[in-house]
Amino acid sequence: MLFDLGLTLMHTASFPEIYRRILTHFDVVVSIEDIVCAQKETESKVDISTYNERRRKEFWTNYNLSILEKLGVKKNVVFIASQIDALWWTFSHFQLYPDVESTLSELKNRGLKLGLVSNGFKQDLDHILGELRLEKWFDAVVCIESCNCAKPNKKIFLHALEKLRIAPDEAVFVGDSVVQDYEGALQVGIKPYLIDRDRSHSDKYNKIGCIAELLDIL
Repeated sequence: MLFDLGLTLMHTASFPEIYRRILTHFDVVVSIEDIVCAQKETESKVDISTYNERRRKEFWTNYNLSILEKLGVKKNVVFIASQIDALWWTFSHFQLYPDVESTLSELKNRGLKLGLVSNGFKQDLDHILGELRLEKWFDAVVCIESCNCAKPNKKIFLHALEKLRIAPDEAVFVGDSVVQDYEGALQVGIKPYLIDRDRSHSDKYNKIGCIAELLDIL
């Protein structure tokens, strides 16, 4: 069993909302809509493969400087850009969905290998998994640095399968994104399930309404 993390096992405020909260902390008032536009424009120009954990601060400071520039922020901009990363999880209010831990426990009791495949970075995942006490459930945790790519790239799924020593047709992947999770898993032969808590996706997908439904499917 392979899982995505964000909006699959845990939820946080949205990226624009977290950004807005942090900027408000520094007395910078911007709209959610402007943050969304600035984020999209910045991410269209960011090469995620250049990320290096040893240069984390530089990477995220430059990323935030780009967004802040597009938002028209000029005062204390370098300081704020450096602080956004440091304060991110403080303002995100992340927490598990209520059925997650009991479901992971039961899946482990059934003898299944569990893996996490996330488009997050290792330092962030270490922090989140530690705070939520999730590390004990996973036999493998794969992130962007694991193979210098992100979902839906085939390599990140294949890397997870290799770490778990299982074949694609032996695996199931659960995530909330059609493109990154569902189609990404499908292209390497993993059976995908789309978690669809608000029933907003087409019935052409294999869907579950909550993580606990896996116990009736497997």
